[in-house]
Amino acid sequence: MAASPTAGASSAGPAPSVGNEKPKQQQVRHRWYLGGLSSSMASVCTHPLDLLKVHLQTQHGKGLSMVGMATNVVKHHGPLKLYQGLSASVMRQMTYSTVRFGVYDSGKSWLTEGNTLPLPLHQKIFLSIMGGLAGGLVGNPSDIVNVRMQNDLKLPASLRYRYRHAFHGYYCLLTTEGVKGLGRGLNMNLARAVMMTTGQLAVYDQAKTMLMATGVFRDNVATHFAASTIAGAAATVLTMPVDVVKTRIMKALAGEEKSAMRMLARTYSEEGFLAFFKGITPAFVRLAPQTILTFLFLEQLRILFPIR
Repeated sequence: MAASPTAGASSAGPAPSVGNEKPKQQQVRHRWYLGGLSSSMASVCTHPLDLLKVHLQTQHGKGLSMVGMATNVVKHHGPLKLYQGLSASVMRQMTYSTVRFGVYDSGKSWLTEGNTLPLPLHQKIFLSIMGGLAGGLVGNPSDIVNVRMQNDLKLPASLRYRYRHAFHGYYCLLTTEGVKGLGRGLNMNLARAVMMTTGQLAVYDQAKTMLMATGVFRDNVATHFAASTIAGAAATVLTMPVDVVKTRIMKALAGEEKSAMRMLARTYSEEGFLAFFKGITPAFVRLAPQTILTFLFLEQLRILFPIR
């Protein structure tokens, strides 16, 4: 009597079945360009704070507070001037942030391929450095135009750049200062981009991982908000000294100091150590909401546009 298929299977032990196997945890991959889009959306919301930060950083000696500066701009130029240079600000995020988020997310996907463990902090920092360098290089021209458009309100009429929009700024910068002008303040901008990307991307990623590891937090808006607040604070502290020197170099007129090291020494000798943290309150007030909104928008965009 022939053995039944069931009996044969029993004697040989349970046959491997795809249905009985424990599914492997798949690494989540994201569209590389969503970081630039979410940063641009956040920039539109926080641009007035960015403009006030630039004005505070470029004033010498004891000057106006953030509220006083905002009142001064509205009183003398009107409320719409708080959005002076918005096109350059958005263009900067579309170049700078698209590249830095793209490098970070692409590198993270490559490093975690086939691995279910979270990426170590040192690798996140490494990816942030690479992303910051690439983003800072690509976004430097937009950053110059952005700072100049925002700072124009403070200058005498005869010294203003009068850029109408970002592309007009590129044209004027290239025709009046040449290709070399596109790299003004590049060293300081690269340093700032590295610090900013480390403070935002690496710290956000690490904070989110640690919060969720407690078992109290889930992958939801509350966790994204908490992690991005931590990242905003870290990015503010890391970037302030570099940001002050970079802003002063980029807004410098012909004949004024343009060397990063000389500007660093001059600022310290004339105004002291605390000058490098001038505007830290408005910088945090601007950067914290910008960082929070960037990651809140980013997480939602990742849900809306997943890679299937």
